[in-house]
Amino acid sequence: MKDALGSVQSVLVLGGTSEIGVATARKLAERRARTVILAARDPAKAASHAGELRAAGAEHVETVPFDANDTGSHDAFVTDVFERFGDIDVALVAFGVLGDQETASRDTAHALEIVQTNFTGAASVMTPLARRMAEQGHGTIVVLSSVAGERARKSNFTYGASKAGIDAFAQGLGDSLAATGVDVMVVRPGFVKTKMTEGLDPVPFSTTPEAVAEDIAKGLAKGAHTVWSPPILRYVMSGLRHVPRPVFRKLPI
Repeated sequence: MKDALGSVQSVLVLGGTSEIGVATARKLAERRARTVILAARDPAKAASHAGELRAAGAEHVETVPFDANDTGSHDAFVTDVFERFGDIDVALVAFGVLGDQETASRDTAHALEIVQTNFTGAASVMTPLARRMAEQGHGTIVVLSSVAGERARKSNFTYGASKAGIDAFAQGLGDSLAATGVDVMVVRPGFVKTKMTEGLDPVPFSTTPEAVAEDIAKGLAKGAHTVWSPPILRYVMSGLRHVPRPVFRKLPI
């Protein structure tokens, strides 16, 4: 449960080695979160962040194994986490892969890996998370979407489509939970300077994991349903959404 000041007390990070995920957990620990659970395919790598999270104020930092693509294990995973750690105030769905569009265009397996991880894996674990949070009567699922999902661009349309799918799923899930005390917050970052984007040329309004984490923390404090990071991208993408398709096709994006 949140404390008397409304601060998050427990955080589950799905994608426990994600730079945005860890930065968000650290930001919430600075704001009084006391329990952080890092769920990752390799818990040992996630455990390397325990010290910084404790230094930020977390009293209990645990790591658990989690594979986004092992969808058959997700129901049992969620049950185990709630039975071991009790109520979860915030579950952050932070895992994902960028992939490479050129490779995806000629390698079906690579294209499916992007969709499986970013959409199917996320929807699979969010479904039991929503049920369990509804049972406890409170909680917020935070989903890392992307501005790339607002309008799929030819340079990365497989990734964009996977993010558009989970963005729509999250919005619908949030609407279905309106009377349960459970919220779903969709986060749409732009280009974030992380290991995943290393080697790519930054674009206008590029941001950092720490800045996205700050925007997420502010969104949680306000009870927002949608967070753009940085906020100016709300207006940039609104304009891009309405560019006529013949013109859009010619844009170098």
